[in-house]
Amino acid sequence: MQEFLRFLVEPLVSQPAQIEVQEMEVDGGLKFELKVAEEDKGKVIGKQGRVIKAIRVLLNTASARSSGRKIFLSLG
Repeated sequence: MQEFLRFLVEPLVSQPAQIEVQEMEVDGGLKFELKVAEEDKGKVIGKQGRVIKAIRVLLNTASARSSGRKIFLSLG
């Protein structure tokens, strides 16, 4: 799932080498903490949070099909 998240975010940012993804187990699911360069945060969030919401939807859909676990995503 980390690779899928990285695949979604890399085309959005100007510094893909600075993408970091940390995965943690939480109650009944997985939490991903995504870190990007400071100047790329706005690109990942998008206008009114539309891009990050779309990424969350894609992650949850992929997870539901593969493992059935809930995915939580935070941008740090």
